[in-house]
Amino acid sequence: MSEESAARGDEPTRPPKLKKKAYKSELKRLQAELVAMQEWIMDTGGRLVLLMEGRDAAGKGSAIKRVTQYLRPRSCRVEALPKPTSRERGQWYFQRYIERLPTAGEIVIFDRSWYNRAGVERVMGFCTDEEYELFLKQAPEVERLLVEDGIMLRKYWFSVSDEEQLRRFESRRNDPRRSWKLSSMDMESISRWEAYSKAKDVMFHYTDTEHAPWYTVESEDKKRSRINMISHLLHSVPYQHSHDDKPPVPERPPKEGYDRPPRGKQTYVPDVAAWLEKDRLDGDDD
Repeated sequence: MSEESAARGDEPTRPPKLKKKAYKSELKRLQAELVAMQEWIMDTGGRLVLLMEGRDAAGKGSAIKRVTQYLRPRSCRVEALPKPTSRERGQWYFQRYIERLPTAGEIVIFDRSWYNRAGVERVMGFCTDEEYELFLKQAPEVERLLVEDGIMLRKYWFSVSDEEQLRRFESRRNDPRRSWKLSSMDMESISRWEAYSKAKDVMFHYTDTEHAPWYTVESEDKKRSRINMISHLLHSVPYQHSHDDKPPVPERPPKEGYDRPPRGKQTYVPDVAAWLEKDRLDGDDD
């Protein structure tokens, strides 16, 4: 069940897992549309900001990867800001985020954003009550100014149940490729589940505004959540397909006396993959 359902004591309404074939087919189509959207933003000088928020292991990172996978990196940035430096702690809270906003023709995705103050900083006591209350007052005004200046601002909250979060933590712990994603802060999110729920509710109350609403993404099934989030984004941006101006592939000209140097004069990496193919073939013989 979602975190909202869990808080109310509702019965689970977990949707069925999205079939891999249907997921891959639709993701391919949506990613092509994302490329078209980026082309439109570049052509028109638009500015798009995505705020990707949610609990630890809710699926934000994997969604960001699918969004950016085929986009031009020079005009699409992912900002995952580290802990503020001593100098940044002396600045206006929003300052270091504003410095990273897009210029004309750019997309910026914040993997966690200024809403750290309303979530982890509030729950873990990393900010004072006065700083927290000032944030809740200023955030809607800051976002209103961004939208008034023409920035397309989209705020997504990835919602996951406590049971599914715990399962994903265990999966990360047992996977050496992803164990780096686990930290002591992640473990705190388990013991402070209710505190994070209350902080999220307050955050929504003050910052779910008409000019910058929150969009909740049910994320019990990561594949389903990626499709839903990307589809919503595409429908919310008024992009148009640009004219097909792809250059033609020319015919290769005839050789004019060039001979490639002998392979023995170059150093190649070992063909380790050949052993994988050999093992597969040997297995087929068994």
